[in-house]
Amino acid sequence: MLRDLEDGVVVVDSNVTVGQAVEDWLAHGLTNRDSNTRRAVTSLCKRHVIPYLGARRLRDLTAREVDQWMSTLAKSLSTRTLRTVHACLNRSVRRAMARDQVKRNVVELCTVPTGRAGRPSKSLSPEQAEAVLVQTEGHRMHNYIVLALLTGARTEELRALRWEHVHIDNLPDAEPPVPPHIEVWRSVRSGGDTKTRKSRRTLALPGRCVDALRSQRKQLEAERRAAGIAWVEHKLVFPTRVGTAMDKDNARRAFRSALAQVKDLKAEEWTPRELRHSFVSLLSDSGVPIEEISRLVGHSGTSVTELVYRHQIRPVIQTGAGAVDALFRGPAEAIVPQCLAHG
Repeated sequence: MLRDLEDGVVVVDSNVTVGQAVEDWLAHGLTNRDSNTRRAVTSLCKRHVIPYLGARRLRDLTAREVDQWMSTLAKSLSTRTLRTVHACLNRSVRRAMARDQVKRNVVELCTVPTGRAGRPSKSLSPEQAEAVLVQTEGHRMHNYIVLALLTGARTEELRALRWEHVHIDNLPDAEPPVPPHIEVWRSVRSGGDTKTRKSRRTLALPGRCVDALRSQRKQLEAERRAAGIAWVEHKLVFPTRVGTAMDKDNARRAFRSALAQVKDLKAEEWTPRELRHSFVSLLSDSGVPIEEISRLVGHSGTSVTELVYRHQIRPVIQTGAGAVDALFRGPAEAIVPQCLAHG
């Protein structure tokens, strides 16, 4: 207390615990976040912060204790989850500091260790992708799968897509001609904004997507009649059976239900976001430049595409090897690089 007085810091309540600080942050520090974020963060705090450090008095918490706590969690959590948990505690203590409940934030002095490797994302091969497109036909999620796989749109963008942003009637007489397209201008994020400014984009539609959207319109008309007064109109392209927005759990369950119809695929091992990874992989295998892929998936630059989809960008790596072979192989092998150019 004397040291606090000398430092000019007046601790209002020196008996506040870590658990109380975290609960206060959960109650009052997340008001500008959407409900999904609040729910996820609350779950992490109640599972990984409060049981370990909650009873500790905030002013007595040391950096060594935080390091030990993080090391324990690193045995069972991924690095990404560790960063999120660390951020939760850090913001809780920072809020307590601003309210004179503790003198300093020792959590900021601690680094996040490397956790367990997360499940790597994977992508469908061309043969698997064709099987998915064919064998899911007739399932309620088929049209969603077609659009996700053939446009690379994020699941959060497709779940927020409205009919006013769908244009499937070709206008050949327009100048310049306007092909069928969708406007990816919204997502299910807070405020309806897309993930980044570059994520707001307009995508031309392959013929298979146009057919899928026409089929989806008919499907929704039938579901609207079946739901009767229970139907809630939101003008969504891919709603639930009563017209409301699908959440990520709805989408995952329905997607796996559709994938269960595909032979030689284990539905439980796949998630909707891996349709986007498959889109990147298929374009990359076809020799589409990474700059174009980056633009199509709504990334701010190629570095993001390379980082997030590094397992899917295979031909980019192969092209480098082919170029070197073209430069340093003997004359007898000069014709080989012409084939390598196709990946």
